[in-house]
Amino acid sequence: MVPRVRLVAGLDIGTTKTCAVLAEVRPNGRLQFTAAGVSPTRGLKRGVVVNLEETSASVQAAVERCEGNGGQRMGSALVSIAGTHIASQNTRGVTTLTNHGSELTALDLQKALDSARASPIPPDREIIHVVPRSYVLDGQDGIKNPIGMSGHRLEAETHVITGGIGSIQNLIRAVQRTGLELDDIVLQPLASAEAVLTPEERELGGVLVDIGGGTTDVAVFLDGSVWHTAVIGLGGNHVSNDIAICLRTPLSQAEALKIEHGHADPAAVADLPPLDVPTFEPHRVHQVPRDYLAQIVQARLEEILGMVANEITRSGCAGLLGAGVILAGGGAEQAGIKELAESILDLPVRIGRPQGIDRLDEGLAGPAFATAIGLLVWGSQNNAVDRRPAARTLAMHSFGSRVAGAAKGLVRTFLP
Repeated sequence: MVPRVRLVAGLDIGTTKTCAVLAEVRPNGRLQFTAAGVSPTRGLKRGVVVNLEETSASVQAAVERCEGNGGQRMGSALVSIAGTHIASQNTRGVTTLTNHGSELTALDLQKALDSARASPIPPDREIIHVVPRSYVLDGQDGIKNPIGMSGHRLEAETHVITGGIGSIQNLIRAVQRTGLELDDIVLQPLASAEAVLTPEERELGGVLVDIGGGTTDVAVFLDGSVWHTAVIGLGGNHVSNDIAICLRTPLSQAEALKIEHGHADPAAVADLPPLDVPTFEPHRVHQVPRDYLAQIVQARLEEILGMVANEITRSGCAGLLGAGVILAGGGAEQAGIKELAESILDLPVRIGRPQGIDRLDEGLAGPAFATAIGLLVWGSQNNAVDRRPAARTLAMHSFGSRVAGAAKGLVRTFLP
């Protein structure tokens, strides 16, 4: 009998671009890239749907291009989520074993996670992820997998991520309108981390910073688990807007200037010749010193990285991050950003590029596609996340049958 090849699909709906990707999980467990489709995103602002029809059309275009390139139908996909409505908190759930000294089972872990999920949240919010960080058994902490151990009182230390119900439902509706079903909803920085972080970076303490078009996503990892997540409402589009305003040039030209000539260090380009910058008047340009363009880029990136520094401080892990910072997203491709980030964050910084997938197209191997590729990695393996909260949201939109099938594998998802 020929081993079955499983197909996984991801849909990264960002403020700037929508990327649909397909891959196969080979019999040896390796993930092999199949196809991708990219479309400009319309209808999103800072990661949140503001125009349902335009967002749905962007998704449809990306999916059709992916299916056309790969010759396979997606059918369903893991979908990324971000936006300033995202919030997180660390909670603890407790369960007591009925038979003292009996062996712990996956059901006991589930009960502890259920207790953590029961922490009160506002009525307008929905739990997206419950991520177990570690367990405490009869006062012994730092346990990663208590199954098979004996004890009486089990505590689960968890990281709970929530989102605005309206924002989640609008995202689901935008995807549903295309005929595509949702396998799960995944927070963007968690997906990106799957593609660019190594196990050692998660263990020693690493910060994933994904600078997208409308938002900057932050996830702090320590001892192999996520400790803090946040979404900052600033991204690469704000750099482009600043350039357009300061240089009095159309936004499309500002975006091109940022990509082709932008730099985060004015001193590095001060000796280069000035740039001819188009104006709003046809066929007319004016000259701008390159270091002035760099000053505009630097100022906004300093603001964004300063807010990242605040999130690192809020996490309580500032002095424990031995692996430093890993930059992803389109903003990570800005010239000079690595050195600027090291200066502001006072940590070692590297640019994160997607790993863990075979035959990946060269055009998708950059940090801008970390979330899309991370969704494929996420879908190819069992992740330490209780997915049922997201499943409940999906069920509200007639995805109950798919979720019920996926729930059969929940026991495996409880282990870190």
